[in-house]
Amino acid sequence: MSPRRRRTRPAGDPSQHPSRAQYPARREGGGLSAAPRRSGAPPGRHPGQRGPAPQRSAPPRPAPRRCPAPGSAMPLLSVPKEVAVGTAMLGVAFATGMLAGKLYPSLVFGSQSGMIRKNNPLRQYILDHSLREHPILKKLRLLTADHPSGRMMVSCEQAQLMANLVKLIKAKKVIEIGVFTGYNALNMALVLPDNGRVIACDINEDYAKIGKPLWKEAGVEHKIDLRIKPAIQTLDELVANGEAETFDFAFIDADKESYNEYYEKCLRLIKKGGIIAIDNVFWNGKVLKPRKDDLAAQSIHRLNEKLLRDARVNISMLPVGDGVTLAFKL
Repeated sequence: MSPRRRRTRPAGDPSQHPSRAQYPARREGGGLSAAPRRSGAPPGRHPGQRGPAPQRSAPPRPAPRRCPAPGSAMPLLSVPKEVAVGTAMLGVAFATGMLAGKLYPSLVFGSQSGMIRKNNPLRQYILDHSLREHPILKKLRLLTADHPSGRMMVSCEQAQLMANLVKLIKAKKVIEIGVFTGYNALNMALVLPDNGRVIACDINEDYAKIGKPLWKEAGVEHKIDLRIKPAIQTLDELVANGEAETFDFAFIDADKESYNEYYEKCLRLIKKGGIIAIDNVFWNGKVLKPRKDDLAAQSIHRLNEKLLRDARVNISMLPVGDGVTLAFKL
């Protein structure tokens, strides 16, 4: 007998691959798609399966989304109305500031060092609309401006701020480290009571001679105690004389390498609630990247970092003049 020949099927016949034909194919999403089955097999059961067909439960259908009725408002966030309005206003202000900064950077931010330059029309506007300068102060300012080293003078709007602070805290005893021609000393002396005094520390009497006649003309010469010697020596003498924590205000604007020492000694002399004003804390922007050979910029930068973490004081760094930090003794 010849061997039984196996019947061949077309390649496309699904019954040739029982694994594909017996089981329903899965469709994308996890459902079941209709699969070819052998004729005679009821739906839901495999060919050759005996007994009742297993019950298959359909997957739950997601609830349809309901659109809001026409004219009704869709809730965005469950926050109070005031918070939403305030947030929107802050966003508008931020965007406006960014746009203004890009369009007019010199007017909004001043120079790269953070200052408003003297030839900036915005600075002139500030002076025209805020400066209340005593006639003798103006005379001294113009005299100082003609001096070869006139650029060392504190800005007039900054000096006015110092005088306003002295008056605000009702100061009687003030220290100034770095007098130059005495513009700032005169400004503060003008607002001190008649029994008040300014301990004015400097090592160059030639500069002070420019301002001394005007101190007398303004009637405040008796309030300014000019001491021509190193400021460290004067401050040590004040402490030795028992004047620690008896001063109300101090202004530091001398050699920058000694700023930290001036600050520490002034902190001993200033009473609680008193103010120490530290000038030139920007140093023409050089504090951003102090060079290794720039000892002044390094010294100011170190003090700026120290003040940020000094728990003995509260501080405010202001973009006035070349930058001034106000330290309020706690």
